[in-house]
Amino acid sequence: MDELIARITGALGLDASVAQQAVTTVLGFLNKEAPTQTADLLAMIPGAQEAIAALPAAGGGGLMGAFGGLMGGGSGGVMALAGQLQGLGLGMGDIQGLGKELFDYGKEVAGEDVMGQIVAAVPGLSQFV
Repeated sequence: MDELIARITGALGLDASVAQQAVTTVLGFLNKEAPTQTADLLAMIPGAQEAIAALPAAGGGGLMGAFGGLMGGGSGGVMALAGQLQGLGLGMGDIQGLGKELFDYGKEVAGEDVMGQIVAAVPGLSQFV
């Protein structure tokens, strides 16, 4: 996780603790929404499973979460995820940058096929990566 967090902080200029929370939130979301497809990615990121296990139960995601059901997924889908990330202080540009960096990293460590399967499995995710 340290390498990924450093990459996110460098690319987006986020505080390391915020980047850690954001990455863990996204990985936890992916694990919940597409566990089979995400397993290979999480296996390639040291500390990812432990970080996800330490996540508190997800909240409603505020206004974005209210609209999240429209995007699919029982937990509100990607719109609820966006709401959670906004709750950490990220703007939409930061969220898109986070998605790009995380998925580029994922392609490097787990391969393009794995990342493509994750994107295909989660409705609406392609707009953020």
